[in-house]
Amino acid sequence: MFKSVVLAVLGVGVVAAAGFGLYAYRSPIEAMQPADRPAFDAATIEKGRILASAGYCAECHTAAGGKAYAGNFPIASPFGTIYGSNLTPDPETGIGLWSPEAFRRAMHEGVDREGARLFPAIPFDHFTKMTDADVDAVYAYIMSEVEPVRQATLEPTIPFPLNLRFLQAGWGLLFVDYGRYQDDPSKSAEWNRGAYLVEGVAHCGACHTPRNALGAEKRAEQYGGAVVDSWTAPALTAANPSGVPWTQAEFARYLVTGAGTFHGVAAGPMGPVVHGGIAELPESDIAAIATYLGDIVGAPEADAQQSPVVLASIAAGKPDPAYRQALGERLYVSACASCHYSVPENGVTAARPDLGINSATREADPSNLIHVILDGVAVKEGSGGVVMPAYREALSDSQIAAIAEYLRASRTGLPAWENLDQRVADLRAHVGTH
Repeated sequence: MFKSVVLAVLGVGVVAAAGFGLYAYRSPIEAMQPADRPAFDAATIEKGRILASAGYCAECHTAAGGKAYAGNFPIASPFGTIYGSNLTPDPETGIGLWSPEAFRRAMHEGVDREGARLFPAIPFDHFTKMTDADVDAVYAYIMSEVEPVRQATLEPTIPFPLNLRFLQAGWGLLFVDYGRYQDDPSKSAEWNRGAYLVEGVAHCGACHTPRNALGAEKRAEQYGGAVVDSWTAPALTAANPSGVPWTQAEFARYLVTGAGTFHGVAAGPMGPVVHGGIAELPESDIAAIATYLGDIVGAPEADAQQSPVVLASIAAGKPDPAYRQALGERLYVSACASCHYSVPENGVTAARPDLGINSATREADPSNLIHVILDGVAVKEGSGGVVMPAYREALSDSQIAAIAEYLRASRTGLPAWENLDQRVADLRAHVGTH
């Protein structure tokens, strides 16, 4: 009897393994020589360039100091480092032999021309929502405008057995909702356009949604905020800790200028997303994205300048002689207040972010605030060329920690951050990939 049970279990296992193997297998797609590629008109190529920018493809496929789209940008994960592949039209090391069909399969299914499964570092779980026409436009741009570069892609450091490509089919089976975006008939055309862009090419959830133990986005916590390369990608929902809720108008302003009046500037990993990324989209698409995100937050448009939180933060920003001897306040007054001090009659302005209301000071994790104090805001980030100096060399770990502690205590009323000196030391030593 026992032997029969064992044999039956083994038989079921063999059948299951065979079934999974058949599911995971994808046949190679025949190579297409450059001379056989279809012709692309200028409008399609330009559309592809804009979509590639909106999807910030170059960011993950260009190594520091390397040629555009030539690959080897390191993408850190809990399982090891994956390197962005060579997306140039080079026929030997890039995708120069890929047909539109092969490119579509990679974008929609996460399978390359040879039939190998791609690691989900490429967000095909988002790109699967893109239309064939949009994917073909990106292909047209890459094949027409991107310089071919001969450069082999580095091997990932994912350990065995997680490095087995066919196992990625199981990941996709569990976590990917394959298929194109479907309009919500209860919503407006603008809302649906925004949802298509946010959930598809822009793949905002890839950074702003927390992930489970297997690296998949937690669908029940979509846009709930997550940690990316030691930065916090804040929640894009009502759970965002900013003192003033995000609104449709604030999203639109931020995505175009890189700065929100009440929400700070686009720094760190968010910098390239806005500058040269999302901002490349036409105004109608930016408005659609803002409509969709504003609806998720659900905050009504209001005069935030009169918000009790804003007024309280402005009042707290005036240096108080009674606390002048506190190290954090002294440092803040000398290094920060000249640019971040608002007055009631003028209110808050985007060029002088109020540090008491944006999420950096109100997150449970102080990393974003510390990053900006350490490395400032470069001219290519932020708002319209307004820069902030870096204090990495000017202030010690304890001094930066004192400023952060002072801001947290005087502006927010939230629990104090713990182990600030150590956190500053860790982030000072951290070498980011953006």
